Amino acid sequence: MPFDGVLEDSFELLSRAIRKDFPGRIALVSSFGAESAVLLHMVSEINPATPVLLNETGMLFPETLDYQRQLASELMLTNVRIIRPTQAELCRTDPDGDLHRRDIDACCLLRKVEPVQRALQPYAAWITGRKRFQAGLRSDLPLTERDDAYRVKYNPLVFWQPEQLKAYMTEHGLPAHPLVARGYKSIGCAPCTTPAAEHEGARAGRWRDTDKTECGIHLENGRVVRTLISRV
Repeated sequence: MPFDGVLEDSFELLSRAIRKDFPGRIALVSSFGAESAVLLHMVSEINPATPVLLNETGMLFPETLDYQRQLASELMLTNVRIIRPTQAELCRTDPDGDLHRRDIDACCLLRKVEPVQRALQPYAAWITGRKRFQAGLRSDLPLTERDDAYRVKYNPLVFWQPEQLKAYMTEHGLPAHPLVARGYKSIGCAPCTTPAAEHEGARAGRWRDTDKTECGIHLENGRVVRTLISRV
C-alpha cells in the first residue's frame, strides 16, 4: 500500500495535537469536499468529539451538504458545527446573492473568511486538509505553522499524494463525494466550481478563468504569511 510512512506521521501528529498539546482547544476546518473523508476518518479514530467546522456559505452544492450528513453519521462525528455568514452581513453586502459575479474576493471574504475567523476565536489551534500536490500557494506548505492570530495550524496531509488518499479511502471503505464521479477534483461553492479534465491540476476547477486560487482563509491581507514552527 503506497503510504511510505506518511500515514503514521500524519496520525501521530494529529493524535498528539488533539490528545496532548491542545485537548479541547483545537478544531478541524473541513469543506467536506473531494478528499475530506481521509482527515475526518483519522480525527474520528482519535476523538470523534473533536470540533469539526463546516462553513456553510449559502452557496455550497446540495451534494456537499448531503455528504456532510453521511460522513458525520458513518464516522460517528459528534461535534460537527455548521458556521455561516450572518444574515445582517448578507443583507448589507450581498442582498441579491450575486456578489460572486461582481467581486469574487469580496464574496469569499463575506461568505468564507470572516465566518471562519469568528468560529476559530475560541481555539488555540486548528487543522486543515491542504496538500502540496495541490500546487500554487500550497506547493511549499509546512506540517505546522502559525496563522495571523498566532494559533497553531496543522497540515497533516501536506506530503500525501492522490494515490495515497485513494488507497486510504478504499482501505477504510470511505464513501466518495458524489461530485467526484462527475469530474470534480476540488469542490467549493457551486457558482465558482467546475469539473476538471483528467490532465488538469487538482484545483483547476476552482474560480476558473480567473487569477484566483485561494478563497482567503489561509491568507493574510491577500498574501501568504507563514510563521513556521518546528515543534509545538
